[in-house]
Amino acid sequence: MEFFDLMDPILRGFWYIAIPSSLFFLGQTLLTFFGADATDGVDADFDSNLSGTEAPFQLFSLRNLINFLLGFSWSGIAFYTTIPNNALLLLFATLVGSAFVWLFFIIIKQLQKLAEDNSFKLSNTLNKTAEVYLTIPEHMTGKGKILISVNGSFHELEAVTQQERIASGSIVKVVAIESDNLLRVEKI
Repeated sequence: MEFFDLMDPILRGFWYIAIPSSLFFLGQTLLTFFGADATDGVDADFDSNLSGTEAPFQLFSLRNLINFLLGFSWSGIAFYTTIPNNALLLLFATLVGSAFVWLFFIIIKQLQKLAEDNSFKLSNTLNKTAEVYLTIPEHMTGKGKILISVNGSFHELEAVTQQERIASGSIVKVVAIESDNLLRVEKI
C-alpha cells in the first residue's frame, strides 16, 4: 500500500475508482459471455424509465455507472501527467466518462436495429400470392384452404372467394381479410 500512499491524492482517487470498477466490468463481461446477464441484479431506489421518451434502456443503471467510472478513472490516470491543472483534469475525465456512456447508448441502439419481428400477422398476407390447398367453393358458400408464405414460413389458412370455385393447386391472390383467420382470395 506504500505505492498508493506516495501518490498525489487526486491520482490515488482515480486508482481507487479504476481498480474496483475494472474488476466489476470484467465480472459483468464474463457473466455476459456465459449468459448470466439477464438483468443487472440491482434495483434502483428511484424510477428512471424515462417514460414518454424513445430511450432504448434506462439511463441510470449499474451498467452505465460502471461505464462512466471506467472512462472517468482511466482517462484521469492516463492524462494525469499531461494535464497539470486538477480542475481541468477532472473536467476532462468527466467528459470522457460521459462519452463512454454515450458510446454505449449508440452501440445498443445500433444492435437494436438488428432485431427483427418475424411474428405472424394476418395483415401481412394481403396482396400476396398463395396456392390453393383444399378447393375453395364458389360465391362464399364454403371455406377452402390455402398455403401462403409469410416471412419465410408457410401457413395453412382458411379462404373464401366471391368468384367461381377455385380448384386445388391453383394460384390465388389474397384481396381481403374477412374475419379472424379467414381470407378472401381471387384466382390469378
